[in-house]
Amino acid sequence: MDRFDPRGRVNRALLVGVSAYEFTRPEHRHGVPSPLPAVAHNLSLLAVALERGGVVGPDGITVAASPVLGEFRKELRTAVDAAEGLLLLYFAGHGAVPSAGDELWLQMRDAEVVRGGTAGFEGAAPFTNVLRILANSDAERIVVVLDCCNAGNAARVWEAVERPDVRRRVSVLMGVQANHRIDAGDGDTPTPFTARLVDLLTDGVEGQGDEVHFLALSEALRVYMSAHHRTERGEPWEPQSRTENPAVDVLLAVRPGAAASGGETGAGAAGRTPDAAAAGSTPATGSTGSAGSTGSVGFAGSTRSAVPAGAAVPAGWAGSVESAVPAGSAGSVGSAVPSGSAGSTRSAGSTGSTGSAGSVRSAGPPGSVGPREPVAGPGRRGPRVPVRLRIRGVLAAAAGAVRAARTRAHPSRTRSTGPAEPRRPGRTSRPRVPWRSPRRWPHRTVAAAAGLAVAVLGLTGYLVLGHDASGGSPCAPPLELRLLTDPDLESTVRKAADTYLTSAANTMDDGCRRSGITVYGAGSAAVVTGLRDQSDPWQRPVGDEVDPQRDIGPQPDIWIPATAATAARARPTGLQRSYVSLEPDAAPFAYSPVVLSVPQEIAEASVADRTGDSLTGLRQKLTRRAGSAGVRRPDPAYTDSGLLATVGLYGTGTPDVSRAEESVDQTGPVSPTAGDLLCTLPDDADTDRGTAALVPEFLMVSGVGCDRTTRTLRMAEYPDDVPALAPLFVRVRWTGGDADGAARDDAVRSFHDWLTDPGGGSGDGHGSGGGSEPGGGLAVFGKDGFRSPSGAHALLSSRVPDSGLIADPGQSAGAAGADAMETALKRYRNANGPGRVLFLLDSSGSMADLWQGPGGAPGILKQSFAGLGDRDEYGVWSVASPGSRPYGEILAFGPHERQEAERAVDRGAVVQDAEADPYGALRAALDTMARKGRDDSRPELIVFLTDDEDNNRLTAHDHIDELLGPLHDKGVPVVMAALDSGGCAKGSPDQRMSEASGGRCLDTGGDLVADLRNEVARTGTGDE
Repeated sequence: MDRFDPRGRVNRALLVGVSAYEFTRPEHRHGVPSPLPAVAHNLSLLAVALERGGVVGPDGITVAASPVLGEFRKELRTAVDAAEGLLLLYFAGHGAVPSAGDELWLQMRDAEVVRGGTAGFEGAAPFTNVLRILANSDAERIVVVLDCCNAGNAARVWEAVERPDVRRRVSVLMGVQANHRIDAGDGDTPTPFTARLVDLLTDGVEGQGDEVHFLALSEALRVYMSAHHRTERGEPWEPQSRTENPAVDVLLAVRPGAAASGGETGAGAAGRTPDAAAAGSTPATGSTGSAGSTGSVGFAGSTRSAVPAGAAVPAGWAGSVESAVPAGSAGSVGSAVPSGSAGSTRSAGSTGSTGSAGSVRSAGPPGSVGPREPVAGPGRRGPRVPVRLRIRGVLAAAAGAVRAARTRAHPSRTRSTGPAEPRRPGRTSRPRVPWRSPRRWPHRTVAAAAGLAVAVLGLTGYLVLGHDASGGSPCAPPLELRLLTDPDLESTVRKAADTYLTSAANTMDDGCRRSGITVYGAGSAAVVTGLRDQSDPWQRPVGDEVDPQRDIGPQPDIWIPATAATAARARPTGLQRSYVSLEPDAAPFAYSPVVLSVPQEIAEASVADRTGDSLTGLRQKLTRRAGSAGVRRPDPAYTDSGLLATVGLYGTGTPDVSRAEESVDQTGPVSPTAGDLLCTLPDDADTDRGTAALVPEFLMVSGVGCDRTTRTLRMAEYPDDVPALAPLFVRVRWTGGDADGAARDDAVRSFHDWLTDPGGGSGDGHGSGGGSEPGGGLAVFGKDGFRSPSGAHALLSSRVPDSGLIADPGQSAGAAGADAMETALKRYRNANGPGRVLFLLDSSGSMADLWQGPGGAPGILKQSFAGLGDRDEYGVWSVASPGSRPYGEILAFGPHERQEAERAVDRGAVVQDAEADPYGALRAALDTMARKGRDDSRPELIVFLTDDEDNNRLTAHDHIDELLGPLHDKGVPVVMAALDSGGCAKGSPDQRMSEASGGRCLDTGGDLVADLRNEVARTGTGDE
């Protein structure tokens, strides 16, 4: 991996924070939600942290507090024109997204969200345009940091940039995942993300030495924020980052007081940045030296301020003593000696200040030296300075210390040179010290001797303890692996990856980490289709219809499906060109049977009656004990556990699929994962007490940590005809993805061995604590309730809590077959014959700004057609009509070829100069679907795509209360798809109507496009 060190170049940082807004709700209907007083703290703290970090000088930092859009553009272009090395753009404020989530708007002080105008987001900068402006800069590297709601939506914009040279130059750090709103704090402190960002820039990243690089910083933020904070949707708060592969890592800061890379020579600062040189040519005369000034000698420990003029200083920072001596060491000097050894040097040869421990501190900003060579390879240390040069550096430091002492002894005789003259890049100003007669030296003997003694002590320690004590510069950020897994496995796999991160197996001989791992889950059926049929658009999407990067995630290096059969289903067919190859292990590394999780009050009393029977037999016994008991199962198209449960539900031979599906039918939407199912059952106490769930056994141990005060205790019953989960490790290789192939193979191999070897990669077959239980990743899986993949399938851990499990449930079903799973999925999708879907498209005037492109309302509607087959019947109504009817027809109801239906929408979907009547349209839609479904049991669905601007017509005259009864009684689920992030808030009209009908409420707070496509696919017979 290449690394970029900006020091020695012309660097610029533009810090934009919008804490005050001119238009806020409820005073202004089209305003932003609220002011953000916490953002004001962000700017001052971040400015301090960057200046102290020494990469961007104080004159290179511009703070734009609550600018209007025009001011922001002006400041951005100024920074773009000035930067030659690093250009850093930071934004904190409100971030808004359109309905499709394919753009991020950075809202400035004059922001408004106007419906029906020429632009949906007035006073806001689309991130696409921001990237275009940044791309015009001559800066070698550009870093963007976004601390706002929906920041992760910027990833899609970055990924859509066609020029690889632009993507390679631009790295983006996003404060939260896409389509998530976050808490800005209480106004008395900085926002949570920026507070942690400042901490890491100031204190460094654990295990990464004194330098703070982009990749390590991004991962540290993700790990910390996801563990300590939640988004407004209650999900882990996970910052995201994007860099081109192979990544170029960027140095952002050096921990204040730390060793500078490369070192300055002599008394000058030949490698100091132009910014620092311009700011620091005037010698300091007090005990507090400004950044870049000649330091001072003070035996009480001098202080140094890195605070810009007028900036607010956080408590505990201003005037704090800055010691360059590591605790327990005596006299550290400069950076010619490896950090960590006794007497290690810091900025050898630079004029500095000496504290009570006798340290010599750099006169310029920490790390203000020229660029270092890039470090090749993950986790490798930088080039080492030759011994003779390091010794020469120590001696130069001694001379610098003497000069500093002589200057400090008579500060009144130090002459200011006035403002620094502009210098060419690579040239720095030098503090002028007046010539003094040798006859005055006796007056400075004590101070000079102290400085010289420090240098001698440092050199002695260096020679005695060895110059290789630390091995050179700190670790480079590790290579990043991408791991895709089944959604039900995601939590356990993430725990394992986090444990591996700091394990001995991931630590190389030089103490650096071998790799980091990004874990993400995606729907099982979509992943199978993506790997088997869509590897080409997965590498480079060419349109909006098929985009696995959008719908699944980045291209994985590792895939862990829940069964070997799923890996077999995903193998490319050879019928079309493929850009991916799969290398599955020969056997799974863990095991978990699918069980019937039954409320304790209605479960079988004896252990023997809970095993040794088919799913049908266990259900018959449950019905005899509790006639009204229900059974639920997660979505078979989303998780392997749901599909395996469906294999058992349908049985062998020619099943009655319709009857089987009726037996697990439920009011309301199907839970996408087994974990979601176990967590939503307690929402209703009666449902929780009377409903069994088909889920993987391990979730009865680790999937019960939902935010519930009470929940029904459950017992596991073990059907012997439902295949079990058996996670498999699959290496994924992509055509053209071998630029760092050897390092990536090594990183994958190391994680594989740690995860799947009972010895945790050590080869001894034991965990870290000895004994018979496994170590490494299997210890993590054991703690979460998994079993051994072979033999009698014993629990991996003997310390699993009593969660209603049976230690030895006896013989279980054999492994699932790929054909059996594919057949069950097809039967599920066609369970009740072709489906019927009626789309209601809000076409009122307020929808004008939500209309164009794939992210507009018609585009979203057309994307959902993917879930419908040629035998399904569907139609599209326009909900806005100047006539007497509350709707007009865009697409006649009936079966359609997809392209024909899309063309009809393109022709007929037009914004009307009229308001919508959602009450009248929904009443008509319910009546229409009830008539069509009177004589059969085919699945039906109504979809209403709206911006909610005309919901006042629902709430007026108690119309919504009049609708709730028919919505419940007609039996047709209604999906309310609100093109607004708050459309599904609890108690909102959309939420109440969808809940009453048994449908789902979707809004832009989630992934509305993908979720709507999935809902339509459950009703239709398409391939989605």
